[in-house]
This record gives sequence, structure tokens and C-alpha cells, in this order.
Amino acid sequence: MRLCRYRDRRSGSTHVGIVEADGIRDATAALDDLPAYRYPLPPLDPFIAALPSISERLRKIASDAPSRSLASVDLLSPIANPGKIIAAPVNYRDHLDEARADAQIHHQNRIAEIQRAGLFLKATSSLAGAGEGVRIRHPERRNDHEIELVAVIGRKVSRIERADALSCVAGYCIGLDMTTRGPEERSLRKSIDTYAVLGPWLVTADELADPSNLELLLTVNGESRQRANTRDLIIDVAGLIALASSFYTLWPGDVLFTGTPAGVGPVQSGDIIRASIDSLGSMEVAVLNESWSARA
Repeated sequence: MRLCRYRDRRSGSTHVGIVEADGIRDATAALDDLPAYRYPLPPLDPFIAALPSISERLRKIASDAPSRSLASVDLLSPIANPGKIIAAPVNYRDHLDEARADAQIHHQNRIAEIQRAGLFLKATSSLAGAGEGVRIRHPERRNDHEIELVAVIGRKVSRIERADALSCVAGYCIGLDMTTRGPEERSLRKSIDTYAVLGPWLVTADELADPSNLELLLTVNGESRQRANTRDLIIDVAGLIALASSFYTLWPGDVLFTGTPAGVGPVQSGDIIRASIDSLGSMEVAVLNESWSARA
């Protein structure tokens, strides 16, 4: 199942939908089945937490809904309320070599292997969907694209073993871990508003049993920039989940960016990024000035 969140351009209302070959079918009414929470709110995404129990209702509602074209809506992040956005730095060998060789990337920071560097966190306020665009906050600095496979956690786990790690995944999507280059800490430069793009939708884990052999491709204005395969990850998806859960309790809706390959490069206002991953689809993301609206 391919689940999306989208904004109706005419009404401005937000919906949940199922993506099919002929377009999107609205399944928003299934949200009525989500449990009601009182303050303090739990550290999870209620929709992802309830997904196993409402999947059939989502399908039933969508089957009775008319189809509408993807071009008629703005795609939002398929995950609305992640408790954490976790990311893996330099998790492809070719990107590690690239980062160490390019002074504009490392800015005299020590670029360590992921086994030494560990993981880092991005602010949840950096989350955006493909239809919202990337807004450049510091145009005087280099702002780079980084395509990544993203895993979304589906159930609460802590200290899970690598052999069992994929069993806790709700689904996968494409991620752009946008980065402003500079001397500051990695998490600061990567947590700018709209610098964690997720999309175009969530492909549930039952449709992608093995994330270890997926082709990734990113182009800017039609020019190929990044091309790789997830088999080249230094630490694979299961290993990353095990590593993350050894430090944090993972909750439904937590997002894990798994790392980017070589070919990272700058973008500027007016560029169009197209990111594609096997079995997950493609998304086009406009690069905007911070003052522009996503529809400009």
C-alpha cells in the first residue's frame, strides 16, 4: 500500500490518501478510528501506530472514493508527527571519500567513519513534503542535496537485534537530507526548516521486504548528480535500526535517514530536484527562496 498526505489546492484542507496507478483515492475518514489522546501527548505518530489496525478500513474507504490526479494536489510529508528524525552520516564509502576530499564539505571538521561517528538527530521542525519545496535560508552559503532511503518505524522497540530489526519497519520512503555547509555541528546545519523532505508517499513494508538492493537516482534540472544502490551502504538498514535502538527507544513514526552516496552538490533557488528509488517512486522538489511560497 502506498499512503500519502496531501493538501487540496482549492480548499487548503489536508487529506490522507492511497496512491494507485490512476491517481489518489481519499481515505481521510479512516482517521476517525484513531484513538483520542489527552495532554501530555505520547512520543509517537498516532497514524503510524494505528496502521496495523486500520489498514483494511483505509482500503475500504479508498475503494469507494473517486480518483484524482497527483498533479492536482500538493504532497505533504507522509509522516506528520515523528517523535525523532534520526540520520546516518557518511554511510556510503564513496561519500566518505568525497567528504574528506572536498574542503567545501568538511570545513575542517573531522569526517569520521560511521562506526566512530554514530548517528545524529535532525529537528522534527525540518520536516517537509515534496509539494512544499525546499526553502533556502542561507543563500550566501553552499546548500547541498542528499538523496537517502528512509525507513519509518512501526512499533515501539528498544535494543532490538539486527536479525529482527526489519520486523519493526512500517514502511519506506524517499528522503532528501538537505544540508547547509559550514563549520557548525552537523545537526544544526541539517535541521533548517524544510531540510528533511519525505515523500512522495509511504510504501508499506509488506511491499518491500528487502531494502538492501534498491537503485537511487537524483537529478537537478535533468542533470544526473547521485546514482547508487543500497547494497553499498556501510551499515545496512537493519544494522542502523539496531544501532539506533541501542541508544534510543524507537516509537511508531520515528524516521531513519540511512545515508547518502557520493555526488552531493549545491542547489539554488529555481532548481528542480528529482529523486527516485526503486519500488518507491519519484518525487520532484522545487528549490525556493525562503520568502517564496511553495506555490510560487
